[in-house]
Amino acid sequence: MNALGDILPGFSRAIVRGDEPPGQINSAYPKHTVSTAIDVYRNNYLGNLHDALAGAYPVVGQLVGNDFFRRLTRAYIGKNPSRSGNLHHYGEQMAAFIAAFLPAQQLAYLPDVAALEWACHCAYFAEDAGTLDTGKLSRLGQEHYPDLVLVLHPACYMVRSPYPIADIWHAHQPGAPDDFHIDLDGGPCNALVIRNDDSVIVGELDDAIALWLSIIQNGTTLGDATAGTLEKHPDFDLQAGLSRLVSQGVFADFLVKGLP
Repeated sequence: MNALGDILPGFSRAIVRGDEPPGQINSAYPKHTVSTAIDVYRNNYLGNLHDALAGAYPVVGQLVGNDFFRRLTRAYIGKNPSRSGNLHHYGEQMAAFIAAFLPAQQLAYLPDVAALEWACHCAYFAEDAGTLDTGKLSRLGQEHYPDLVLVLHPACYMVRSPYPIADIWHAHQPGAPDDFHIDLDGGPCNALVIRNDDSVIVGELDDAIALWLSIIQNGTTLGDATAGTLEKHPDFDLQAGLSRLVSQGVFADFLVKGLP
């Protein structure tokens, strides 16, 4: 291993964990000590991670305020160092972290809002893909419909919560009215996240179509997913639900089980 390779792991630990800097670092600079230089790097490291979290979780930041959010991000960063060179990947564990973060326990809905924001973040940065070719689908014989396997678009996510997280999210978007009222006891929410061009859209699904889509998401065939949904929701309207999801660009493609 070369000299730089020998120094970098220790240098990283000094920045991230506060370990003693490696002895190979040149300390012959007249203006700054090694500890001062390490502090500068550490502040930049913490600042960059905070900014990444602020970009991924703007609604959480609005809900708790700047001071609390900075306290939250510092605690998160301390437990979850960055493990990727791409800061867009940083922050995935925030919902679980908030759920265990004692100062946030009074905001029971906050972890689910964070989960929705991470879904929005992932949808925005998801790879590009086409949407379902309905013409190709219409040319498929109806005898194959039960064996259809629908492929979700990579920018499509669902987040279920006992709280109205979609309403909370919408109320904290730019241009939203200031006089909103949200009933936290208003019932569960099945939030649907999809990217349309460069915009992330958050909508809601009723329980039946949400259940059906969650089964489809696991690679289950159309016939089996529909049968499983009808067992719990006898009034489930497949045609209406499928038409809505296709129009929203939820699906990228399809295949037929058993066919090449």
